[in-house]
Amino acid sequence: MANNPVANLMRAPELKEKILFTLFILLIYRTGAHITVPGLDVNALRQAFGALQNTFFGIYDMFVGGGLSRATILALGIMPYISASIMFQLLAAVFPTIEKLQKEGEDGRKKLTQWTRYTTVGLSAAQAYGYSVFLQSIPGAVANPGFMFTATTVIVLTVGAIFVMWLGEQITDRGIGNGMSLLIFFSIIETFPSALGRTYESFTLGEIGLFSLALLGAVVIFITAAVTAMTMAARKIPVQIPRKVVGRGRIREGQKSFIPLRVNSAGVMPIIFAQSFIVVPGTATALFPSVGWIQTMADMFQPQTLGYDITYGLLILFFTYFYTAIIFNPVDLAENLKKQGAFIPGVKPGARTAEYIDRVLTRVTLPGAIYLALIALVPFWIIRAFGINTFFFGGTSLLIVVGVGLDTVQQAQQLLLLRHYDGFMKKGRVKMRGRQRYM
Repeated sequence: MANNPVANLMRAPELKEKILFTLFILLIYRTGAHITVPGLDVNALRQAFGALQNTFFGIYDMFVGGGLSRATILALGIMPYISASIMFQLLAAVFPTIEKLQKEGEDGRKKLTQWTRYTTVGLSAAQAYGYSVFLQSIPGAVANPGFMFTATTVIVLTVGAIFVMWLGEQITDRGIGNGMSLLIFFSIIETFPSALGRTYESFTLGEIGLFSLALLGAVVIFITAAVTAMTMAARKIPVQIPRKVVGRGRIREGQKSFIPLRVNSAGVMPIIFAQSFIVVPGTATALFPSVGWIQTMADMFQPQTLGYDITYGLLILFFTYFYTAIIFNPVDLAENLKKQGAFIPGVKPGARTAEYIDRVLTRVTLPGAIYLALIALVPFWIIRAFGINTFFFGGTSLLIVVGVGLDTVQQAQQLLLLRHYDGFMKKGRVKMRGRQRYM
């Protein structure tokens, strides 16, 4: 057997088929992301979008690979489906019916998936209508504004969003990795070459020197390594499973396992929530430029200011704890351990176990929240320190790229090991992502 893990990817027939299928779907997605909505002047739209980078439009445009600024038929991307999924995840903490469905196993998940799809259609239509109105408000962008343009745009964008949702599901079912995440992943990395080009242009124009450029590269490498390490970091809580008598006198030996509490359990969601709030003043200014008090508030929360940094950081800290509390329930985990007869050494099963897990989770979440805040703010500090106008990655995009990349590599790793090939790492699996054992 070959020791080259890259070559092994194509030697495993099942994995080769999955990779080629995934690349084919991604090719379709990125092709559709360059077909413009009918009746639109893209140049006029791009000029208007230049002033909207610090608004909801700018954030959304990053997740769809610039499709919003080009008004493509897939401009809404996978975001309506992601929004619907997050909505049901948050509603589960409020409505017992949704929480019950989440715990019903495969049947409950199928029903929630159907509800998510229907909600995606509604959100797509609403967003498409709002976007069509926005397009018609740009002077010279729409050749023939009116009902027909609105109807055509709503239909095209809604169908495009549903098509993207279907593509993502096809990758998840028949390809490799999580389809929804991979669509966002490739939308983000598509913007990297042009952003690197702008950084190089700053160098050729003398805006940044050679030493500063080399130092900038070193900082980027260090930050990427730190993000990778923190993404995989976890606090292991030991769990003991006692001996059991199974069947006709057979004894199942006791086992030692662990519960991995991730330092960053909330992932990238706190930054996305914080961004959604911090850009409200800028978005309001773009929509109502003549209102004085809105302009004053927007000036107070402009990027590169101390007020922006402090507010943004505090919002990330808050949403890290908020989202972690939504997705991680220590009481349910303690009950599952108790049902299996497992226990944490030195901690009584039941309520005491839940309290212990909650206490550890609270402590672990603090450094994770601080880390997220730093990752989100570092690009702004780099822009100020190096005196450049743009920077080719932000905290949100970097976290998504690293997280999705690690998950996809881990899935390929598991498939290779099933085929008895060497994995990507000669010394073992990806720590804390390939050897996690959840109770």
